[in-house]
Amino acid sequence: MGCFECCIKCLGGVPYASLVATILCFSGVALFCGCGHVALTGTVTILETHFSKVTTDHAMLTDVIQLMQYVIYGIASFFFLYGIILLAEGFYTTSAVKELHSEFKTTICGRCISGMFVFLTYILGVAWLGVFGFSAVPVFLFYNMWSTCATMRSPMANITNIDSICVDIRQYGIIPWNATPGKACGSTLGDICNTSEFYLSYHLYIVACAGAGATVIALLIYMMATTYNFAVLKFKSREDCCTKF
Repeated sequence: MGCFECCIKCLGGVPYASLVATILCFSGVALFCGCGHVALTGTVTILETHFSKVTTDHAMLTDVIQLMQYVIYGIASFFFLYGIILLAEGFYTTSAVKELHSEFKTTICGRCISGMFVFLTYILGVAWLGVFGFSAVPVFLFYNMWSTCATMRSPMANITNIDSICVDIRQYGIIPWNATPGKACGSTLGDICNTSEFYLSYHLYIVACAGAGATVIALLIYMMATTYNFAVLKFKSREDCCTKF
């Protein structure tokens, strides 16, 4: 067998679906975790500087954000390991690899492990749908502030009293109603929208939301790949049982 035929045969054993899903998963999780971590830090800075100047008013929110940042570290580590495991599982269960290794035999342990990956991937897919929806919430809040500031700056708005336009963060439940000042109006609101923290946090939340969406797509591809691999293992086990008689 020549070198070219050998390379073609080896490339035929690559689980391309799992490979694409792994790259997409790594990219999505990296965007979500990295951008989300920095955006949360910027959000705390904006709240402390402009909306809640008393530390005790937003102490719980600060603790929750710090906890979320620690959770982000755990998510990044877990999915880095899980993506590698699923990619390795794809290499060893793809039908092309079975053709390369004719003595490949399925075992009950192998089928149980493959079934476990199918179940776990489905659970993670549902969980990440919730994460994707949750990551859209800060995008919505920042978009409301940005659109309000854009309305004030627009010459077509024809606003007579600019101080009557306000954004009250307390109505979203982020900070308590007794927080001071709790809202920003007029030129103060415009100054907030012009800060680097607001601009950076807003766009980082958008990227983090896109990263969560990419992770959901990657998990969907993983679902199809792991389900196919499990079905092939079941078929192989039946074939082995039939050849014994």
